[in-house]
Amino acid sequence: MSLFIGQGRVVDPASGIDGIQDVLVADGRIVKVGPGLTAPPGAQVIDAAGKVVCPGFIDIHVHLREPGFEYKETVSSGTRAAAAGGFTAVACMANTFPVNDNRAVTDYILAKARVEGVVRVYPIGAVTRGLRGEQLAELAEQAEAGCVAFSDDGKCVMNTALYRRAMEYALPFGTPLISHAEDGHLAHGGVMHEGLVSTELGLTGQPAAAEDVMVARDILLAELTGAHVHIAHLSTAGAVRLVREGKARGIRVTAEVTPHHLLLTDEAVRDYDPNTKMQPPLRSKRDVEAVLEGLLDGTIDCVATDHAPHALSEKEGEFAAAANGIVGLETAVPLLLDRLVRPGRLELATFVARLSSGPARVLGLPGGSLAPGAAADITILDLQRPFAVDPTAFRSRSRNTPFRGWTGTGAPVMTVVGGSVVTP
Repeated sequence: MSLFIGQGRVVDPASGIDGIQDVLVADGRIVKVGPGLTAPPGAQVIDAAGKVVCPGFIDIHVHLREPGFEYKETVSSGTRAAAAGGFTAVACMANTFPVNDNRAVTDYILAKARVEGVVRVYPIGAVTRGLRGEQLAELAEQAEAGCVAFSDDGKCVMNTALYRRAMEYALPFGTPLISHAEDGHLAHGGVMHEGLVSTELGLTGQPAAAEDVMVARDILLAELTGAHVHIAHLSTAGAVRLVREGKARGIRVTAEVTPHHLLLTDEAVRDYDPNTKMQPPLRSKRDVEAVLEGLLDGTIDCVATDHAPHALSEKEGEFAAAANGIVGLETAVPLLLDRLVRPGRLELATFVARLSSGPARVLGLPGGSLAPGAAADITILDLQRPFAVDPTAFRSRSRNTPFRGWTGTGAPVMTVVGGSVVTP
């Protein structure tokens, strides 16, 4: 089956394209991109006039919760949320139950994705058994089964010697270690960022240094071992500086930032809304400005949602006792388009790159380009489409978002995976 997307503004930073062009797809792959193409007989034709046609967006930090926590999310619901949000692929973290620390769990996730998923799913395996930080998981077995990276996300591997061995072990597989950079001793159970706001609210804070210390450690370990370390959900000015300096020294370090750490500060916690409780916590205005600068100059390689669904009961009640995390697959693209791209703080081409070629490069995934021969994974945006964040309409099983009621302009309107339209 062939697909013809006509007269859209094709923005493909990986190929250096930004202009009104047509896209021809056949057998699930890009055949040609250029002006004045003709739709072949029998092709499905999509009129993209006035729309932006991009390489499919990839989210490399998602919690699909299955197996074990299906009441929060499943592979089915999570991938449908991803498709609705403009993502054609997701990489899912290992903190399931049982933990994805062996081939059996990886095989299960991939089998569920083949049957029930509507976007591509790439499992991320655990660094340590049971995420306990005591013994290495079966990294070779997981890599062979299809894991594209290793991470104990949600927990920091505090044992430095063990983390060094993990980096050395992962070298032959070419897979990065994704670091949840949080010194548990410095964080000391803090439920928000340590600063003026935490003091005024009477909530236990954790200093930015709790992140910075572990980012510095992991960059030094990457330098020692030659491994690739990726800093998850980077949130502090100090961490941006450390990653920038590490890259300048030729160390294999990459980083991601979440939409909520780009759009919210610790001031959002003043209402004690548990939906503003996350890990790492919302930071100061200075930190937010620094991470945006890092995203602009390429210090930060990509945007990732850290989509963390929770049941309503887990986000109700006392702020300090609430679960950490928010959903993000269905809100990331429209919020960033409206709050950063429309005001001119982030160029459209940079935005597309950080959501497509950037994450593909970090994890060595296919995608991120509309070059001939590439998989036909495509995201179509309407920069004039109004949106309103309504959690009751989410495809996700969970509703935990601090963006309820936010409105704006610019949203994804179509997601194509392997040449097939997976959203209306």
